Amino acid sequence: VEPRKGFFGDDTGLNGVRLLCGRTGTVTVTSSEGPRGAWSPPVSCDLGHHLVAFRLRVEPPRGLWDDTAANNMDVTCSDGRALEGLGGLAGTWGNWSVPCPPGPGGVCGLRTRLEPPQRGGDDTGLNDVRLVCCA
Repeated sequence: VEPRKGFFGDDTGLNGVRLLCGRTGTVTVTSSEGPRGAWSPPVSCDLGHHLVAFRLRVEPPRGLWDDTAANNMDVTCSDGRALEGLGGLAGTWGNWSVPCPPGPGGVCGLRTRLEPPQRGGDDTGLNDVRLVCCA
């Protein structure tokens, strides 16, 4: 996540998503990453539970003003617990995704849409996320 730069900066918001997998979180799956910001501390489901759904906080296009697109991501665990992302506050929350089917699978992959740097234009970073469910 890139923190807000203020009135004269070009903000991007969310720049990447990383899934920590396995009991110890040592296996990682990472989306495409924008060049800005820093990784937030990880949040995780309780032992024995896994990620099953998500929602994004997205700022719509603002015309001549600075656009950020995706700013934050919340997730839901298989025990029903929601984990709050540590991203920005701009935009509004979208609907929760359709949860993965019940069972041992849960989310096992992701796909993201990332805007490349605009070289002097208005950068947005991450624009969309899709999570993949596995059986």
